Amino acid sequence: MSSSLDIPPANSPATRTKAKIGVRTLRTDRWWLMPLVTVIVITSFVGYSTWRAFENAYYYAEPLISPFYSPCLSTACTPEAAQFFWTPFGSWTIFGMVISPALFILIFPLGFRLTCYYYRKAYFRSFWMSPPACAVSEPHTKYSGETHVPLIFNNAHRWFFYAGLVFNVILTYDAILALQRPGYSGWAHVSIGTLVLLANATFLWLYSLSCHSCRHAMGGRLKHFSKHPVRYKFWTLVSKLNVHHPRFAWISLFGVALADLYVREVAIGAISNFYFF
Repeated sequence: MSSSLDIPPANSPATRTKAKIGVRTLRTDRWWLMPLVTVIVITSFVGYSTWRAFENAYYYAEPLISPFYSPCLSTACTPEAAQFFWTPFGSWTIFGMVISPALFILIFPLGFRLTCYYYRKAYFRSFWMSPPACAVSEPHTKYSGETHVPLIFNNAHRWFFYAGLVFNVILTYDAILALQRPGYSGWAHVSIGTLVLLANATFLWLYSLSCHSCRHAMGGRLKHFSKHPVRYKFWTLVSKLNVHHPRFAWISLFGVALADLYVREVAIGAISNFYFF
């Protein structure tokens, strides 16, 4: 019969050493499936977005603009795509090639996702296998944390979060612009493109508002919620969204890619932007 006397004292040799298991894991389920799916999805998205950024074309079809190219801040942009008539980057060339306007803004949405707490878990497990899953040993012999380049940049997540909010406002503005219809007056025209851009902006807002940094901005560093009822209310709402942050992370990722693909297909004339009214 076991008793408390069977528990080895703290700092005894028995508590300082790991169990000696001759295999990498004792799990018999398909623990490798999620890391594999993550690698496939993220690699596909990176490949598609990189190709689209360097394609430097077919990102505007009045009144729709691709989220990969908004805001368009280069004079290399299609004139109608420069919504704010502000092109601070001019037109840069390297080896005779004009730099795509998408590359000037890529760092902000990319930085926000790369430093995201959820995406860290996803790519740490899938790409670096650190560790690949619970109760599965990792191949690395040491862990230096996020104190060295490039992982130290993960500490800039909250600043990318604030930048992401600016982009959300701009993409929401793009969805409002999509309420127009070429050749018609007024702002009450709804097309499939309008719904696509509106859904994209909505999912990006949900992804941002459910972010851990947003939750900290609402209720972090407070000693007494009772003295800050407004912040407590927002913290409560954000906490409810925060539970679904992984879901919003994936949906918004697909949403951005699909919104860009839709605009591209309309721009090249492969499909028409159907108007409901």
